[in-house]
Amino acid sequence: MLANIAATALLLLGVVQPVFGKASPGCGKTPKLVTPAAASAPGLSITSGGAARQYFVKLPANYDSNHQYRLIFTMHPVGGSGQQIASGANAYYGLPPLINDTIGAIYVAPTGTSGALGVGWWNNGGSDITLVKDIIKAVEDDLCIDQNLRFSTGFSHGAAMSFILACALGKELRAVAVLSGSPQISGACPGGTEPVAWYSQHGTRDQVLPIAGGRQMRDRFVKNNGCTPKEAKEPARGEKHIKTVYEGCNPAYPTVFVAFDGDHTPSPRDPSASRTFSDTYTWEFFSQFK
Repeated sequence: MLANIAATALLLLGVVQPVFGKASPGCGKTPKLVTPAAASAPGLSITSGGAARQYFVKLPANYDSNHQYRLIFTMHPVGGSGQQIASGANAYYGLPPLINDTIGAIYVAPTGTSGALGVGWWNNGGSDITLVKDIIKAVEDDLCIDQNLRFSTGFSHGAAMSFILACALGKELRAVAVLSGSPQISGACPGGTEPVAWYSQHGTRDQVLPIAGGRQMRDRFVKNNGCTPKEAKEPARGEKHIKTVYEGCNPAYPTVFVAFDGDHTPSPRDPSASRTFSDTYTWEFFSQFK
């Protein structure tokens, strides 16, 4: 009885009930693969599916091998690279400056493969899913990760790949943040029946990946997460973004969709706003999982 009351209180506060951490094999060990020097340019190499692939890792300051951190994949758009995501003022989609709680995070930025439109997440034969699984193993064998707190986010092709990861690795990912993606450009959704906590956002005037694809991805996880279906409101031209928090979902799998008046961008801003809401909403969503 008391447990049910406590669970209800947590839901009313917008907090997902904490799950006891699951320590990765790297906990308690001195890192040999992922050191600050090795994780910087030119990044780390891994053989996946018989091919040499690249990824970058950002460690927290004063990394503690006995502390279990979140693991956050940050997937680049087409024409980009892991190095692009790992550098610059908005590195790792702007999340590191925001994530300053007691859990902290380790960030991974892999690089896709070449295709007709450039380097992206073409996922031929499931190769990019295999890459992510191989990186998870390599990183978690070396570093201390809470295996219940794995996440993925990305923009455009990186968002499409985060969707595919939610489909394929539903039991292994805690949540995703899909920023203006598409359900078609990284291959078919493999599996796609497991619940995964879902945040996504999309511009109503997106001329690159139209919002219809964003709605399609969202609706798959509205169903998977047991939410009550409803039409999410979308802003008219010149209006502020509209955030829809779905109701009736399995409490462990909240589902949120944000529609904004704008084109294809990872950093949308409302009229007269001085900064984007993307990074703050992504962190707000991820931070509820403990």
